[in-house]
Amino acid sequence: AINYREMARLAAHRDLYLDNHQQVDKEKYMFSYQSAGVPGSVAGLCMALDHYGTMSLAAVLAPAIRLAEKGFVVTYHLSQILKRYEDRLKKWPETAKIFYKDGGYYEAGDTLIQKDLAWSLKQIARYGPSAFYGGEVGKRLVKDMKDHNGLITIKDLDQYHADIVTPIYGTYRGYRIATMPPPSSGGIHLVQMLNILEGFPLSYFGHNSAQSIHVMAESMKYAYADRSEYLGDPAFVDVPWEVLTSKDYAADIRSRISPLITRPSADIKPGVLTPYESNETTHFSVVDRYGNAVSNTYTINFSFGSGIVAKGTGILLNNEMGDFSAKPGEPDAYGLVGGIANSIRAKKRPLSSMTPSMVFNDKGLYLVTGSPGGSRIITTVLQIILNVIDHKMNIADASHAPRIHHQWYPDILFMEKGISMDTQEKLLSKRYHLQYRYAMGSTQSILKQGLYLFGASDPRRPDASTLGY
Repeated sequence: AINYREMARLAAHRDLYLDNHQQVDKEKYMFSYQSAGVPGSVAGLCMALDHYGTMSLAAVLAPAIRLAEKGFVVTYHLSQILKRYEDRLKKWPETAKIFYKDGGYYEAGDTLIQKDLAWSLKQIARYGPSAFYGGEVGKRLVKDMKDHNGLITIKDLDQYHADIVTPIYGTYRGYRIATMPPPSSGGIHLVQMLNILEGFPLSYFGHNSAQSIHVMAESMKYAYADRSEYLGDPAFVDVPWEVLTSKDYAADIRSRISPLITRPSADIKPGVLTPYESNETTHFSVVDRYGNAVSNTYTINFSFGSGIVAKGTGILLNNEMGDFSAKPGEPDAYGLVGGIANSIRAKKRPLSSMTPSMVFNDKGLYLVTGSPGGSRIITTVLQIILNVIDHKMNIADASHAPRIHHQWYPDILFMEKGISMDTQEKLLSKRYHLQYRYAMGSTQSILKQGLYLFGASDPRRPDASTLGY
């Protein structure tokens, strides 16, 4: 696995976003130059190419440079998104200059050109990642930071590094799972929930039956409670991943799940572990003709990140600092409660929910999947795996099926439309608080069966694509 998560700047500290009354300044936390972490995508993707690729960086970047320089056709969905976020994006002149024309809108069928972004990509193609981490692109970014009270410096960029790390591994009903390690919480809690659910006959209960949803929701609550306490950047905190992903720990949690009634979130605390040893994301899954597979999730956090384009670069700044616990014990930008383990420190990476995953059977690769969706990523990936393994769905049906989500707090079982009224009544009788969500996740998945690869692009978000041979 390649960890290219953003880092907190050298000037960052635990109380960075607290005002004089010790309350979180949400504008500074999420929508300012100070909300950006030191970016990692350039370092991470170049590392992947250096270690595993067969093409030159210039060749790989050529299509992106062409799209930025010559433009691409605006889709209806993109035109609507830009209108939806107009107030946030137009407040920044560089952003408005790129994504709006003469004070008006880009409509479907128009061509969107990004000259500054093309320049930045050409610099990276010519000089490699050093163009970004200290070269001309980095210098422009840092100057814009300095002009707007931002905190990222050339030293911050120079000290950034991506890492090759060991995945989190698990097993489920004879299948082997490989998924993302911390500072992503996704892999650990995906395996934790699968371990809990392995002890329930989900195929017998039936897909999205009241009993299946009940045990799924209870497993989610326990996992997200543990997330709040134990998960953070392993370079700074001891993450007890071996305990959290153990079958024995799952069995203990399973013994506390009543078949008849939900346990209130207030009664669920992070587990006492003996010994004690993070919506608008992008995911793609790829399998090539030789069987090489990639599951990649990355993000600038919210739609358009902070909404700020660094002057002269065409690059949208992330607002990844919003994934730290700005004030431990209070919800982050996604409503997730976090603790000291995910508090802000210089050079620390914020916790995320990203869960790029692969599943293997006795013949090798079986499933590649992942999703955007903020706090709902982990439960979305969980349900894709359950749909394929327990409910024997093809990958299209597994992707289209209605989803549920529970994240401990708030104590609400979220569900998409499509869950039967009879099922909902049974869940209400178990004392769940139900609430509809329009769409949860947007998976990109590939299922390998024999010599055939079956791809499915989630219908929940427009403009995604399934490509195949």
